[in-house]
Amino acid sequence: MPTAIAKPGSTLLDPSNHTLIMIDHQSQMSFATKSIDPVQLRNNVALVAKAAKGFKVPTILTTVAEKSFSGPIFDEIKSVFPDEVAIDRTSMNTWEDPRIAERVNAIGKGKIVLAGLWTSVCIVGPALSALDQGFEVYVITDASGDVSDEAHERAVERMVQLGARPMTSLQYLLELQRDWARGETYNETVATSIAHGGGYGLGLIYAKTMFNAGEGH
Repeated sequence: MPTAIAKPGSTLLDPSNHTLIMIDHQSQMSFATKSIDPVQLRNNVALVAKAAKGFKVPTILTTVAEKSFSGPIFDEIKSVFPDEVAIDRTSMNTWEDPRIAERVNAIGKGKIVLAGLWTSVCIVGPALSALDQGFEVYVITDASGDVSDEAHERAVERMVQLGARPMTSLQYLLELQRDWARGETYNETVATSIAHGGGYGLGLIYAKTMFNAGEGH
């Protein structure tokens, strides 16, 4: 019989144990993305970016052929990280760019969280490469997308078969908070949830307006 201990599992994410890499959230890539509505995609990307910023998660931004073909990174990301210069690549596989490896090694986290366009190319490439090198890999599937539902789903299945862990954007935010008694990030987590958390955000507005409710109280 195992013994229950009041401590989080080792596979859970916290602000200090992972690096977030946001890949190729660019106009040209989004034009052909059909597995998720572009409005929902942009909302989820904003949620992920704000979560990472609010919890001070080491974050790498990267684009492909920004000036010559794919266009600028989403403003939902740029506005959250205005001073962060995205690493612009020619390689479809982010992990094959030495500058990315250098940043990952400098940050020094064993867990990698990925989100980007398209799932079957720009996420599968680094996910499988990082797994092969011993990293734990998580993929925020609703802040990623592909040219069809089939392409997105097969990509996620392929990564999961080799050990990647899928999650959603709201799950990412709430896993970082994890305890409503953590007052230093409470207000920002609630604000991000209200702005980008869909029905959950509406529920927070209702509860706070009608009952002055608070999760940590």
